Amino acid sequence: MKITKTIGLTAAMSLAAIIGAAAPAAAQSCEVDRPVVFGDLDWDSNFFHNAVARFIVEKGYGCKTDSIPGSTIPLYTGAVRGDVDVVMEIWSNTAPEVWRDGVKDGKAVEIGVNYPDAIQAWFVPRYLVEGEDAPAKDLKSVADLPKFKELFKDPEEPEKGRFYNCISGWACEVINTKKLAAYDLNETYVNFRPGTGAALIAAIESNIKRKRPIVFYYWGPTWVLGKIGDQVVQLEEPAYDDAVWNTLMETKNAEDVEKATAYPLTKVLIGANAEFAKKAPNLVAFLEKYETTSALVSEALAYMQDNDGSAEKAAENFLKTREDLWTQWVPADIAERVKQAL
Repeated sequence: MKITKTIGLTAAMSLAAIIGAAAPAAAQSCEVDRPVVFGDLDWDSNFFHNAVARFIVEKGYGCKTDSIPGSTIPLYTGAVRGDVDVVMEIWSNTAPEVWRDGVKDGKAVEIGVNYPDAIQAWFVPRYLVEGEDAPAKDLKSVADLPKFKELFKDPEEPEKGRFYNCISGWACEVINTKKLAAYDLNETYVNFRPGTGAALIAAIESNIKRKRPIVFYYWGPTWVLGKIGDQVVQLEEPAYDDAVWNTLMETKNAEDVEKATAYPLTKVLIGANAEFAKKAPNLVAFLEKYETTSALVSEALAYMQDNDGSAEKAAENFLKTREDLWTQWVPADIAERVKQAL
Protein backbone atom coordinates (compact mmCIF):
# COMPACT_ATOMS: atom_id res chain seq x y z
CA MET A 1 0.00 0.00 0.00
CA LYS A 2 2.81 2.35 0.88
CA ILE A 3 4.57 1.59 -2.41
CA THR A 4 1.36 2.21 -4.35
CA LYS A 5 0.94 5.60 -2.67
CA THR A 6 4.56 6.51 -3.49
CA ILE A 7 4.17 5.49 -7.13
CA GLY A 8 0.90 7.44 -7.33
CA LEU A 9 2.52 10.52 -5.83
CA THR A 10 5.50 10.30 -8.20
CA ALA A 11 3.23 9.94 -11.23
CA ALA A 12 1.16 12.90 -10.12
CA MET A 13 4.28 15.02 -9.66
CA SER A 14 5.56 14.01 -13.12
CA LEU A 15 2.21 14.83 -14.71
CA ALA A 16 2.18 18.21 -12.97
CA ALA A 17 5.68 18.92 -14.28
CA ILE A 18 4.64 18.06 -17.84
CA ILE A 19 1.53 20.22 -17.62
CA GLY A 20 3.54 23.06 -16.11
CA ALA A 21 6.11 22.90 -18.89
CA ALA A 22 3.43 22.96 -21.56
CA ALA A 23 1.29 25.68 -19.97
CA PRO A 24 1.57 29.28 -21.14
CA ALA A 25 3.57 31.70 -19.02
CA ALA A 26 1.60 33.51 -16.35
CA ALA A 27 -0.54 36.28 -17.75
CA GLN A 28 1.05 39.73 -17.77
CA SER A 29 -0.84 42.48 -15.99
CA CYS A 30 -1.62 45.41 -18.28
CA GLU A 31 -0.58 48.90 -17.19
CA VAL A 32 -3.94 50.39 -18.12
CA ASP A 33 -7.33 49.18 -16.92
CA ARG A 34 -9.12 49.66 -20.24
CA PRO A 35 -8.45 48.69 -23.86
CA VAL A 36 -5.47 50.36 -25.52
CA VAL A 37 -6.96 52.27 -28.46
CA PHE A 38 -5.10 52.29 -31.78
CA GLY A 39 -5.79 54.76 -34.60
CA ASP A 40 -6.91 52.64 -37.55
CA LEU A 41 -5.70 54.91 -40.36
CA ASP A 42 -7.17 53.91 -43.70
CA TRP A 43 -4.16 52.52 -45.56
CA ASP A 44 -2.60 49.07 -45.70
CA SER A 45 0.78 49.65 -44.06
CA ASN A 46 -0.94 51.12 -41.01
CA PHE A 47 -3.36 48.15 -40.91
CA PHE A 48 -0.33 45.83 -40.89
CA HIS A 49 1.54 47.70 -38.14
CA ASN A 50 -1.59 47.93 -36.01
CA ALA A 51 -2.07 44.16 -36.32
CA VAL A 52 1.54 43.44 -35.30
CA ALA A 53 1.52 45.87 -32.37
CA ARG A 54 -1.91 44.78 -31.13
CA PHE A 55 -0.89 41.09 -31.17
CA ILE A 56 2.19 41.86 -29.08
CA VAL A 57 0.32 44.18 -26.71
CA GLU A 58 -2.48 41.64 -26.21
CA LYS A 59 -0.52 38.38 -26.04
CA GLY A 60 2.70 39.70 -24.56
CA TYR A 61 1.58 42.46 -22.21
CA GLY A 62 -1.86 41.08 -21.29
CA CYS A 63 -3.77 44.15 -22.46
CA LYS A 64 -7.06 44.43 -24.28
CA THR A 65 -6.96 46.56 -27.42
CA ASP A 66 -9.42 48.38 -29.61
CA SER A 67 -9.23 50.61 -32.68
CA ILE A 68 -10.99 53.62 -34.13
CA PRO A 69 -11.12 53.75 -37.95
CA GLY A 70 -10.69 57.01 -39.84
CA SER A 71 -8.45 59.24 -41.93
CA THR A 72 -5.38 61.23 -40.97
CA ILE A 73 -6.67 64.48 -39.54
CA PRO A 74 -9.53 63.06 -37.39
CA LEU A 75 -7.34 60.32 -35.88
CA TYR A 76 -4.34 62.58 -35.24
CA THR A 77 -6.80 64.97 -33.58
CA GLY A 78 -8.12 62.05 -31.52
CA ALA A 79 -4.60 61.17 -30.35
CA VAL A 80 -3.98 64.77 -29.27
CA ARG A 81 -7.33 64.88 -27.47
CA GLY A 82 -6.96 61.46 -25.81
CA ASP A 83 -9.62 59.48 -27.68
CA VAL A 84 -6.81 57.50 -29.37
CA ASP A 85 -3.79 56.14 -27.46
CA VAL A 86 -1.41 55.04 -30.22
CA VAL A 87 -0.94 55.92 -33.89
CA MET A 88 1.50 53.56 -35.62
CA GLU A 89 2.18 55.85 -38.59
CA ILE A 90 2.88 59.57 -38.27
CA TRP A 91 4.33 60.72 -41.60
CA SER A 92 6.65 63.30 -40.07
CA ASN A 93 7.03 65.70 -42.99
CA THR A 94 3.35 65.74 -43.91
CA ALA A 95 1.81 65.64 -40.43
CA PRO A 96 -1.05 68.15 -40.25
CA GLU A 97 -0.97 71.24 -38.07
CA VAL A 98 -3.19 69.68 -35.41
CA TRP A 99 -0.56 67.00 -34.75
CA ARG A 100 2.41 69.37 -34.81
CA ASP A 101 0.62 71.71 -32.42
CA GLY A 102 -0.30 68.76 -30.18
CA VAL A 103 3.35 67.72 -29.87
CA LYS A 104 4.42 71.33 -29.30
CA ASP A 105 1.81 71.74 -26.55
CA GLY A 106 2.81 68.49 -24.83
CA LYS A 107 -0.51 66.75 -25.51
CA ALA A 108 1.02 64.18 -27.91
CA VAL A 109 4.44 62.53 -28.14
CA GLU A 110 6.49 60.95 -30.91
CA ILE A 111 8.02 57.85 -29.39
CA GLY A 112 9.86 56.02 -32.15
CA VAL A 113 10.73 55.63 -35.84
CA ASN A 114 8.56 52.95 -37.40
CA TYR A 115 10.51 53.11 -40.68
CA PRO A 116 12.90 55.81 -41.89
CA ASP A 117 12.63 55.62 -45.67
CA ALA A 118 9.11 56.29 -46.96
CA ILE A 119 8.69 57.98 -50.36
CA GLN A 120 6.00 60.18 -51.91
CA ALA A 121 5.95 61.41 -55.49
CA TRP A 122 4.03 62.04 -58.71
CA PHE A 123 4.26 59.25 -61.27
CA VAL A 124 3.50 58.48 -64.92
CA PRO A 125 3.66 55.08 -66.68
CA ARG A 126 7.04 54.22 -68.17
CA TYR A 127 5.48 53.38 -71.55
CA LEU A 128 4.44 57.03 -71.94
CA VAL A 129 7.95 58.42 -71.69
CA GLU A 130 10.37 55.71 -72.82
CA GLY A 131 10.79 54.03 -76.22
CA GLU A 132 10.73 55.18 -79.84
CA ASP A 133 6.93 55.35 -80.03
CA ALA A 134 6.39 56.82 -76.55
CA PRO A 135 3.73 59.56 -76.80
CA ALA A 136 5.37 61.77 -74.16
CA LYS A 137 9.11 61.32 -74.57
CA ASP A 138 9.75 64.91 -73.45
CA LEU A 139 7.74 64.57 -70.25
CA LYS A 140 10.31 64.52 -67.49
CA SER A 141 9.15 66.96 -64.82
CA VAL A 142 6.06 68.62 -63.38
CA ALA A 143 7.00 71.72 -65.38
CA ASP A 144 6.35 69.75 -68.60
CA LEU A 145 2.81 68.74 -67.69
CA PRO A 146 0.97 71.69 -69.33
CA LYS A 147 2.31 70.61 -72.74
CA PHE A 148 0.67 67.21 -72.29
CA LYS A 149 -2.72 68.15 -70.88
CA GLU A 150 -4.50 66.63 -73.91
CA LEU A 151 -2.76 63.30 -73.32
CA PHE A 152 -4.19 63.16 -69.77
CA LYS A 153 -7.61 64.52 -70.80
CA ASP A 154 -10.17 64.76 -68.01
CA PRO A 155 -13.47 63.12 -69.08
CA GLU A 156 -15.56 65.80 -67.39
CA GLU A 157 -13.45 68.84 -68.35
CA PRO A 158 -11.82 67.76 -71.62
CA GLU A 159 -10.04 71.09 -72.10
CA LYS A 160 -7.90 70.10 -69.09
CA GLY A 161 -5.83 67.10 -68.08
CA ARG A 162 -6.60 65.06 -64.96
CA PHE A 163 -4.20 64.76 -62.04
CA TYR A 164 -5.06 61.91 -59.64
CA ASN A 165 -4.43 63.41 -56.22
CA CYS A 166 -4.13 61.65 -52.87
CA ILE A 167 -7.30 60.43 -51.13
CA SER A 168 -9.71 63.16 -50.08
CA GLY A 169 -9.25 64.05 -46.42
CA TRP A 170 -5.62 62.92 -46.20
CA ALA A 171 -2.82 65.40 -45.45
CA CYS A 172 -1.09 64.53 -48.74
CA GLU A 173 -4.19 65.63 -50.65
CA VAL A 174 -3.86 69.09 -49.10
CA ILE A 175 -0.15 69.23 -49.92
CA ASN A 176 -0.66 68.15 -53.54
CA THR A 177 -3.38 70.77 -53.89
CA LYS A 178 -0.86 73.38 -52.77
CA LYS A 179 1.71 71.98 -55.20
CA LEU A 180 -0.71 72.23 -58.13
CA ALA A 181 -1.14 75.92 -57.33
CA ALA A 182 2.59 76.53 -56.91
CA TYR A 183 3.38 74.76 -60.21
CA ASP A 184 0.67 76.82 -62.00
CA LEU A 185 -1.16 73.65 -63.03
CA ASN A 186 -4.71 74.59 -62.02
CA GLU A 187 -5.31 76.24 -65.38
CA THR A 188 -4.40 73.07 -67.26
CA TYR A 189 -5.27 70.19 -64.89
CA VAL A 190 -8.27 69.07 -62.86
CA ASN A 191 -7.39 68.31 -59.25
CA PHE A 192 -9.16 64.93 -59.03
CA ARG A 193 -9.47 63.69 -55.45
CA PRO A 194 -10.46 60.01 -55.13
CA GLY A 195 -12.81 59.29 -52.25
CA THR A 196 -11.02 56.12 -51.12
CA GLY A 197 -7.69 54.35 -51.46
CA ALA A 198 -9.43 51.57 -53.40
CA ALA A 199 -10.70 54.09 -55.96
CA LEU A 200 -7.20 55.48 -56.52
CA ILE A 201 -5.69 52.00 -56.85
CA ALA A 202 -8.42 50.96 -59.31
CA ALA A 203 -7.71 53.99 -61.50
CA ILE A 204 -3.96 53.36 -61.49
CA GLU A 205 -4.21 49.62 -62.18
CA SER A 206 -6.90 50.00 -64.84
CA ASN A 207 -5.01 52.63 -66.82
CA ILE A 208 -1.66 50.87 -66.61
CA LYS A 209 -3.18 47.52 -67.57
CA ARG A 210 -4.71 49.11 -70.67
CA LYS A 211 -1.58 51.20 -71.35
CA ARG A 212 -3.52 54.42 -71.08
CA PRO A 213 -2.10 57.77 -69.93
CA ILE A 214 -2.34 58.65 -66.24
CA VAL A 215 -0.48 61.04 -63.95
CA PHE A 216 -0.92 60.34 -60.26
CA TYR A 217 0.41 60.72 -56.75
CA TYR A 218 1.39 57.67 -54.73
CA TRP A 219 3.54 56.68 -51.81
CA GLY A 220 5.64 53.81 -50.53
CA PRO A 221 5.94 51.35 -48.98
CA THR A 222 2.80 49.89 -50.55
CA TRP A 223 1.91 46.71 -52.35
CA VAL A 224 0.88 48.90 -55.29
CA LEU A 225 4.38 50.29 -55.86
CA GLY A 226 5.74 46.84 -55.08
CA LYS A 227 3.62 45.51 -57.92
CA ILE A 228 4.03 48.32 -60.51
CA GLY A 229 7.20 50.04 -59.34
CA ASP A 230 9.18 48.97 -62.41
CA GLN A 231 6.37 50.16 -64.71
CA VAL A 232 6.25 53.79 -63.57
CA VAL A 233 8.57 56.80 -63.60
CA GLN A 234 8.77 59.49 -60.95
CA LEU A 235 8.32 63.01 -62.31
CA GLU A 236 11.06 65.46 -61.41
CA GLU A 237 10.26 68.31 -59.06
CA PRO A 238 12.45 71.10 -57.68
CA ALA A 239 14.99 69.50 -55.34
CA TYR A 240 13.85 69.23 -51.75
CA ASP A 241 14.39 72.47 -49.85
CA ASP A 242 13.68 72.81 -46.12
CA ALA A 243 12.69 76.47 -46.23
CA VAL A 244 10.34 76.01 -49.21
CA TRP A 245 8.80 72.90 -47.64
CA ASN A 246 8.20 74.60 -44.29
CA THR A 247 6.53 77.57 -45.98
CA LEU A 248 4.42 75.18 -48.05
CA MET A 249 3.28 73.36 -44.92
CA GLU A 250 2.53 76.54 -42.96
CA THR A 251 0.56 78.29 -45.70
CA LYS A 252 -3.13 77.55 -45.18
CA ASN A 253 -4.59 78.59 -48.54
CA ALA A 254 -3.33 76.80 -51.65
CA GLU A 255 -3.79 80.00 -53.69
CA ASP A 256 -1.19 81.74 -51.49
CA VAL A 257 1.57 79.19 -52.16
CA GLU A 258 4.24 80.56 -54.49
CA LYS A 259 6.86 77.79 -54.45
CA ALA A 260 6.87 74.03 -54.00
CA THR A 261 9.51 71.34 -53.68
CA ALA A 262 9.84 67.59 -53.99
CA TYR A 263 8.64 65.49 -51.08
CA PRO A 264 11.45 64.64 -48.66
CA LEU A 265 12.36 61.06 -47.89
CA THR A 266 10.11 60.64 -44.88
CA LYS A 267 10.60 59.18 -41.45
CA VAL A 268 7.38 57.50 -40.40
CA LEU A 269 7.03 57.82 -36.65
CA ILE A 270 4.96 56.16 -33.94
CA GLY A 271 2.91 58.64 -31.94
CA ALA A 272 0.88 58.50 -28.76
CA ASN A 273 -1.27 60.57 -26.49
CA ALA A 274 0.97 62.09 -23.83
CA GLU A 275 -1.20 61.08 -20.85
CA PHE A 276 -1.34 57.49 -22.08
CA ALA A 277 2.45 57.46 -22.49
CA LYS A 278 2.87 58.47 -18.84
CA LYS A 279 0.55 55.71 -17.64
CA ALA A 280 2.10 52.92 -19.75
CA PRO A 281 5.92 53.17 -19.68
CA ASN A 282 6.40 49.48 -20.53
CA LEU A 283 4.21 49.72 -23.63
CA VAL A 284 6.01 52.92 -24.62
CA ALA A 285 9.38 51.17 -24.20
CA PHE A 286 8.17 48.49 -26.64
CA LEU A 287 6.96 51.09 -29.15
CA GLU A 288 10.23 53.01 -28.87
CA LYS A 289 12.11 49.90 -30.04
CA TYR A 290 9.58 48.95 -32.75
CA GLU A 291 11.38 49.62 -36.06
CA THR A 292 11.01 48.24 -39.58
CA THR A 293 12.05 49.33 -43.10
CA SER A 294 10.19 50.32 -46.23
CA ALA A 295 11.35 47.13 -48.00
CA LEU A 296 10.24 44.90 -45.14
CA VAL A 297 6.82 46.56 -45.03
CA SER A 298 6.40 46.19 -48.79
CA GLU A 299 7.09 42.45 -48.42
CA ALA A 300 4.46 42.22 -45.70
CA LEU A 301 1.96 44.13 -47.82
CA ALA A 302 2.56 41.84 -50.78
CA TYR A 303 1.83 38.88 -48.48
CA MET A 304 -1.26 40.68 -47.23
CA GLN A 305 -2.47 41.32 -50.77
CA ASP A 306 -2.05 37.64 -51.63
CA ASN A 307 -4.01 36.57 -48.54
CA ASP A 308 -7.36 38.28 -48.97
CA GLY A 309 -6.04 41.60 -47.66
CA SER A 310 -5.84 40.27 -44.10
CA ALA A 311 -3.57 42.41 -41.94
CA GLU A 312 -3.88 39.81 -39.17
CA LYS A 313 -2.53 37.03 -41.43
CA ALA A 314 0.32 39.27 -42.57
CA ALA A 315 1.14 40.16 -38.96
CA GLU A 316 1.19 36.53 -37.83
CA ASN A 317 3.36 35.57 -40.80
CA PHE A 318 5.76 38.38 -39.90
CA LEU A 319 5.88 37.36 -36.24
CA LYS A 320 6.55 33.73 -37.20
CA THR A 321 9.20 34.45 -39.85
CA ARG A 322 10.97 37.52 -38.41
CA GLU A 323 11.49 36.44 -34.83
CA ASP A 324 15.06 37.70 -35.18
CA LEU A 325 13.71 41.25 -35.47
CA TRP A 326 10.66 41.65 -33.26
CA THR A 327 12.12 39.80 -30.26
CA GLN A 328 14.58 42.72 -30.00
CA TRP A 329 11.65 45.05 -29.28
CA VAL A 330 10.47 43.36 -26.08
CA PRO A 331 11.89 41.68 -22.95
CA ALA A 332 12.48 37.92 -23.12
CA ASP A 333 9.42 37.02 -21.00
CA ILE A 334 7.14 39.09 -23.24
CA ALA A 335 8.65 37.49 -26.35
CA GLU A 336 8.03 34.05 -24.89
CA ARG A 337 4.33 34.80 -24.32
CA VAL A 338 3.96 36.06 -27.89
CA LYS A 339 5.69 32.95 -29.28
CA GLN A 340 3.41 30.68 -27.25
CA ALA A 341 0.35 32.58 -28.54
CA LEU A 342 1.53 32.00 -32.11
